[in-house]
Amino acid sequence: MMARPVWTGVLSFGLVTVPVALYTATDSHAVQFHQLQRGTGDWVRNKRVNERTGDEVSYQDVVKGFEVADGEYVVVEPDELEQISPGRSRTIDISGFVDLDQVDPIFFDKTYYLGPRGKEYAKIFQLLTEALTRSNRAGIALFSIRGKEYLTAVRADAGLLELHTMHWADELRDPHEEIGDLPSGRAGYSRQELATAEQLIDMLTVDWDPAEYHDTYEEQIKKLIEDKLAGREITASEGPPAEATNVVDLMAVLKRSLEGAKHGKTTPDAADEKPGRRRAAQRPRTTPKKTGGKKSASTAAPPETATAKKHAVKKDLSRLTKAQLYKEASRYEIAHRSTMTRDELQEAVAQAARHLRAS
Repeated sequence: MMARPVWTGVLSFGLVTVPVALYTATDSHAVQFHQLQRGTGDWVRNKRVNERTGDEVSYQDVVKGFEVADGEYVVVEPDELEQISPGRSRTIDISGFVDLDQVDPIFFDKTYYLGPRGKEYAKIFQLLTEALTRSNRAGIALFSIRGKEYLTAVRADAGLLELHTMHWADELRDPHEEIGDLPSGRAGYSRQELATAEQLIDMLTVDWDPAEYHDTYEEQIKKLIEDKLAGREITASEGPPAEATNVVDLMAVLKRSLEGAKHGKTTPDAADEKPGRRRAAQRPRTTPKKTGGKKSASTAAPPETATAKKHAVKKDLSRLTKAQLYKEASRYEIAHRSTMTRDELQEAVAQAARHLRAS
């Protein structure tokens, strides 16, 4: 079933116009709760109450008030706001095109999809999409919907058009005013420390795959609900608190991080990745030795004992990232896996694997 558009109208640039439809691009998957009175199944509802008298106020008697002095307000009626609110735009009128590299991502807010309103408009829609893609530009337009005016950017991505609502310039906070300890100038690190940090970043660089990241907090909430529904005991596993890197030992920590990255795992100091983050493993490449067509005695695999199996499991798991261990834990249906540290995940997966082999 196709989604219904939240808006229909015309996209125009210059003398070119194309009928389009606007669709919501994102969907929240947050677990929804109702407010209940403890010990009952009764809903708790919010009421509009007069703060002075305690009496409930009907919706029709509520007006807007802008405080100009302590206890003194300019009262604005709902219909007065309605008179000056922007009407529903019928046109996304692009006033100019900007280079996307010049637009700081902080300006982007919510994303919508734009699609042609009819197959007969496919040609001009694809023409605009391709032109924006090749030029790496976005069309800027003012757009009104649901009683509010937005600054928007229309850009092309993967063969379709996206409309981004944007923050106004005066809505952005000055970081130098917000952050008291923001460093200014060079903070005294050495060239070697900088080079090592850059090398670490290079080694940990992966291709962006949004599917590799997931909301572990939502998973924990759903697991909590499942456990309570099934009457299972609720336990939480917390790793050690994160400690700041000692500036004196910075070079040593960077080197240990590099060593850990070479083996495809985090260092003990950074074993816990942030919730929701997953990183692809960096598996070492192995090249089989040439034996001239003859099997060497050293390459023949000896019978695998239980001890050898145990060590093999641990050896393989040590190469995995926390995200990959989490996937393995999901495969074994290990309870409370979303609350475990990397080391706890490794041990739990190893135990599950040994149990499976034994059975």
